[in-house]
Amino acid sequence: MSNYQELKQTCYEANMELQALSLVIYTFGNVSAVDRARGTFAIKPSGVPYEQLAPEDMVILDFDNNVVEGKLRPSSDTRTHAWLYKNWEEIGGIAHTHATYSVAWAQAQRDIPILGTTHADHLTVDIPCAPPMDEALIAGNYEHNTGRQITDCFASRELDYREVPMVLLGNHGPFTWGGSAAKAVYHSKVLEEVARMAQLTLQINPNAPRLSDALIRKHYERKHGKNAYYGQ
Repeated sequence: MSNYQELKQTCYEANMELQALSLVIYTFGNVSAVDRARGTFAIKPSGVPYEQLAPEDMVILDFDNNVVEGKLRPSSDTRTHAWLYKNWEEIGGIAHTHATYSVAWAQAQRDIPILGTTHADHLTVDIPCAPPMDEALIAGNYEHNTGRQITDCFASRELDYREVPMVLLGNHGPFTWGGSAAKAVYHSKVLEEVARMAQLTLQINPNAPRLSDALIRKHYERKHGKNAYYGQ
């Protein structure tokens, strides 16, 4: 039996949840799960339909993109995941989808404005959209540079990845993360729903105002503040 069986199982279940939540079609998207103690992560193999996946198909790599265990080729986005794990040490899982509404905002190259309390339950800021990658970076190590595109966006905007667990990449799509692979998938679903709500809101009223600071703070703090009281 593999020494990474638990990590592979965790990664497999998170990838299957992407499909269950209708966040992916065909072979689109991927989730990875990290083992910080061993400096490794598991990720979905490239181009394998979800219905054909099994836990043993997950590929184990180190943060320098070396395959530690696995017979299949890892996701084409592996270098992006590796960069984020290497640079953001509190991430436990990463998800990438091509979900419709999230991608629509990314293709429009627009941040998703904070218009309602559903958004504020999770973030106190607009969901950032990083600028499209320039030609020099595209011609280089593209997937590695996609990771840099994300961290550069957060550095330039002075955002904390622990408080803003999602991003859109201009003309590309969403990446999300969290303390676990399951939480990364959760954030992918939240992002897609907030993107859908924002689009519908602006279709109904193109001049819909930003949520008030008081409501933003109230809804975020009741879930995430030191005196949070949401849930059991």
